[in-house]
Amino acid sequence: MKSLMIVLFVSVASTFTFGQQAVAISQGKDIVDIAVGSADHTTLVAAVGAADLVTTLKSIGPFTVFAPTNAAFAQLPAGTVETLLKPENKSTLTSILTYHVVSGNVDAAAVMAAIKSGNGKAELTTVQGGKLTASLDNGKVKLTDEKGNAVFVTATDLKGTNGVIHVIDGVVMPK
Repeated sequence: MKSLMIVLFVSVASTFTFGQQAVAISQGKDIVDIAVGSADHTTLVAAVGAADLVTTLKSIGPFTVFAPTNAAFAQLPAGTVETLLKPENKSTLTSILTYHVVSGNVDAAAVMAAIKSGNGKAELTTVQGGKLTASLDNGKVKLTDEKGNAVFVTATDLKGTNGVIHVIDGVVMPK
């Protein structure tokens, strides 16, 4: 009981520190299982499958995934998702999806610490090789992609056996 209260306290403290919603995930699920179990991430799951990234993202990792919701994908120009899911666009889709992944287990506390130590900005190197810039905007973590587009983190620390997921409200794009 005491350790459960400590876990709850840490989760609540993390929520207030990061200014976002923190959600704990049950033990035994990897980051793919977590996404598959989310009704808000069916587009992402379909894209990961089309890009042949399921096996990679089910591996040991650890990975940090900035996961766009279905609503985030819906903000893209009409036909974009359908075009990206075609087999002939697999390399482009893979590049976009791996731009949403950072190597390592970068939880909310680590993002906040990096922003603080970077005097308000933290540069995150993605598995794709590009950069995302994390900063704070009105108490919320903002990610800016290489094209200058910004999205916000809406939920944090969805912890899996091989990493962590942070939900974002838009799709970030590499150069």
